[in-house]
Amino acid sequence: MKKFEVYKNIRKQAVIFGLPISLFAVMMICIVASLLVIIFSFSFGIIIGILIFNSALYIALTRITNNPQLFQMSKVFPKIISNKKNSGFKYGQD
Repeated sequence: MKKFEVYKNIRKQAVIFGLPISLFAVMMICIVASLLVIIFSFSFGIIIGILIFNSALYIALTRITNNPQLFQMSKVFPKIISNKKNSGFKYGQD
């Protein structure tokens, strides 16, 4: 009899080259734009600069993907979660 394993990673998002779909789209737009610049420019310095820019962009996007707290400015959850009405009085710590 065949045994099947339970697939537990169903809630994970799709990843291409270590980037989520939206960040991968940003990377592809930058690569296409840099290819247009390379085609219409004949300077070796610009080509090297574009390669460095694309590499730095990929590294930055993978760092943002691995550490999403970099751009989180406020707290996600409140201190206290309660169903009781808030009277505005503070009696101490709950």
